[in-house]
Amino acid sequence: MAPALEGILETALYVGDLDAAEAFYGGILGLAKITRAGNRHVFYRCGPGVLLIFNPAETLKPPIPHGTSGQGHMCFRVSAAALDAWKAKLEAAGIAIEADTRWPNGARSFYFRDPAGNSLECAEPGLWSIE
Repeated sequence: MAPALEGILETALYVGDLDAAEAFYGGILGLAKITRAGNRHVFYRCGPGVLLIFNPAETLKPPIPHGTSGQGHMCFRVSAAALDAWKAKLEAAGIAIEADTRWPNGARSFYFRDPAGNSLECAEPGLWSIE
């Protein structure tokens, strides 16, 4: 039997405009950029993991065909105490909050979109009984 998986190392989203993605993820969200390769991809450090932003028109080409197209979803881990500050920061940047939810287990999260329409969420780790 194989050992248990240790966690998620990377998450990928797909966008058609890497410049807009870079302004959003690096500028507004403040993620640290690892690298950008032309119009193919831009990668960011996010906590202990990596967020991969790919242009789907370019990732179908060799050397490594990667991914899909269309809107996706990812959730950022944010402490309960910091959720309101993040919500205010996004609203101040003109980003609409689509929903702010208190889940049955008491955890809270809220949803918004990146410039490509990907669904993003900020949630406290208690949503999945982490911490």
